[in-house]
Amino acid sequence: MKIIDTHQHFWNYDAQKQDWINEDMQAIRKDFLPADIAIVLKENNVEACISLQADQSIQETDFLLAQAKANNFIQGVVGWVDLCDFKMEQALEKYAAENLLKGFRHILQGETDGFMLQNNFIDGLKKIQANNYTYDLLIYAHQLNQANELIKHLPTMPIVVDHIAKPNIKAGEIEEWKKEITQLAQYPNVYCKISGMVTEANWNNWTAADLKPYLDAVVAAFGTERMMFGSDWPVCLVASTYSKWLNLVQNYFNTFSISEQEAIFAGNAIKFYKL
Repeated sequence: MKIIDTHQHFWNYDAQKQDWINEDMQAIRKDFLPADIAIVLKENNVEACISLQADQSIQETDFLLAQAKANNFIQGVVGWVDLCDFKMEQALEKYAAENLLKGFRHILQGETDGFMLQNNFIDGLKKIQANNYTYDLLIYAHQLNQANELIKHLPTMPIVVDHIAKPNIKAGEIEEWKKEITQLAQYPNVYCKISGMVTEANWNNWTAADLKPYLDAVVAAFGTERMMFGSDWPVCLVASTYSKWLNLVQNYFNTFSISEQEAIFAGNAIKFYKL
């Protein structure tokens, strides 16, 4: 079965640039480049990936595009552009011929309440939609109520929620997150990535049983036609190997129909990112 990993990162480690990588995350305090993942993907029969920004700069977008051009298995890039900049169209013009650039992301999980509901941010999203780009929504569970307000302004824009909106799995917090993400899923233009879950659980002793209620909830909310697999490599390495995470997701879906599995592991990504 074809597998496309919709969520990977690459970086040349810089303590200032990647200051979010704290002392507890020593395993990823180093460079991670396409050569570091190529063998792992082959071992796990993963055909291709989408790489996403981890730094909020135009230079990051250029870096990821260069990596994609040099490595055929990177089939798309989700970059960064300043959505609040009234000169944003100039940046979009620069990328107009870059077919590998599929969409954009902003690290909303680190922003203050209300940031995503600013008029200039919403206007920026409308501009990238007009240029046929997607948007990856990176938020924490407590920001879902704002996300639900945001989507009202963007009823047709292709949006995918990263990491199932980062519920606090370690603490077992589920009810409020479940209610809010189910509400978000009512919008047919919103997709969800099955990714980033192990890093929201207890890193050292999470189990499949810890994650199952959250998987059950997003499957019920989004259905198999609006979900896609992602590893969140290399961030996932603080809590799991690549194979362990992929195997968990495969095992969870192994009783689903072949067509549903094909959609989750590749088909939905191809449709969403226009691969």
